[in-house]
Amino acid sequence: MQGSFLRFYVHEGQRYRGRPVWEWLLEEANRFGIRGGSAFRAMAGFGRHHVLHEAHFFELAGTLTVEVEFIVTEEEAQRFLAHLEPHAVRLFYARIPASFGILHPDRADPPAAD
Repeated sequence: MQGSFLRFYVHEGQRYRGRPVWEWLLEEANRFGIRGGSAFRAMAGFGRHHVLHEAHFFELAGTLTVEVEFIVTEEEAQRFLAHLEPHAVRLFYARIPASFGILHPDRADPPAAD
């Protein structure tokens, strides 16, 4: 199948409606019908302000990036981004072309559509 690798970059301390944005994104995608998603906490990084943040034992929480990613069809990517727009949450994302599939699918898997 052809589609997109859709990745959002959010701060671990960024919140929306009292919840971490990374958690909200996963729940919205699940409710939206996207087949799967993951969140990963960064070890180190910098953003538009060019301040390097690194994970240390005594570091205050909320300063590192969480990557929230989905592999979706082009239609799902467009619809999901449009779904998020009215929420007015500041989200930086990357959308990269992706080929994906399942080796040895079972009956519960969606049919491959190239």
